[in-house]
Amino acid sequence: MINTEFKSVIELIKAFPTEQVCIDHLEQLRWNGNVVSPFDETSKVYNCKGNKYRCKNTGKYFNVRTQTLFDNTKVPLQTWFLAIYLVTAHKKGISSLQLGRDLNVTQKTAWFMLQRIRNCFGITDSNNEDGKIGGGGQIVEVDETYVGGKMKNMTHKKRKEVGARGANDNKHMIMGYLVRGGELRLTHVAKTGIFPSVLDNVATDSVLLTDLSGSYRTAKNHFLSHETVDHSRKEYVRDAVIHTNSIEGIFSMFDRMIIGTYHYVSGKHIQKYANELSFRFNTRHNTECNRFNMLLLNCSNRLTYNTLIGK
Repeated sequence: MINTEFKSVIELIKAFPTEQVCIDHLEQLRWNGNVVSPFDETSKVYNCKGNKYRCKNTGKYFNVRTQTLFDNTKVPLQTWFLAIYLVTAHKKGISSLQLGRDLNVTQKTAWFMLQRIRNCFGITDSNNEDGKIGGGGQIVEVDETYVGGKMKNMTHKKRKEVGARGANDNKHMIMGYLVRGGELRLTHVAKTGIFPSVLDNVATDSVLLTDLSGSYRTAKNHFLSHETVDHSRKEYVRDAVIHTNSIEGIFSMFDRMIIGTYHYVSGKHIQKYANELSFRFNTRHNTECNRFNMLLLNCSNRLTYNTLIGK
């Protein structure tokens, strides 16, 4: 594994001048000198030629790419490493068209690479056994936002369909949970599942801060404390502590990412984009090198193209 920090694309290229250096770095990160078979973790492993290994129990051959985001692709690791750096370093993401031009690959290949990388963004810093955030009396800001097209931009036929059901029916709801001074989590939920989503993601021994939406009216019965701000009366901060301004700032960044960089995101893939923003926010105090390596450590999430485009 490289020992030097890199802070730019030029330094990244110098750090990984050959494909073999990339392979050695990934092997060191994943196995640290003790190769583990992806087919049977308990199996003995034999070292073979060409950076390949053989699992004794299954008889299968594998390498450091097997069952990772790099599996079964012809794209060199050098290109993958550059793509990961660009995706994790750009504050508001990078489009598949731009990434394709930067890497000299087709837009289709760049989009598939981006989706594979996003599939590895689901990293949580939660210390709770149940995976929930907050707890221990921590303050957790909770709010929701809608992502989708405006009525005025729809075709006449689509406007008639949506108009009968409400303007937000064409949009997707994103719930945001932000521990004050800590972890961010964004989840794509059904519009009728707001409070169940809160219960699934926030520890009950937390101080919950929300607006006066009726979806949170029973929150005081489930959490340590529940404080609200009344936006309808232009109340945004009370006692310098009670507010949801931080999570609303996150939503503003999310909107700018969608509108300014990606322009359109389908409901099928929107959770991946939410994870992308959460990853960058939660690692904002890390160096570029550390953030890059964190993604590589979480690369054992293979996404096939058929799964990606399937219904």
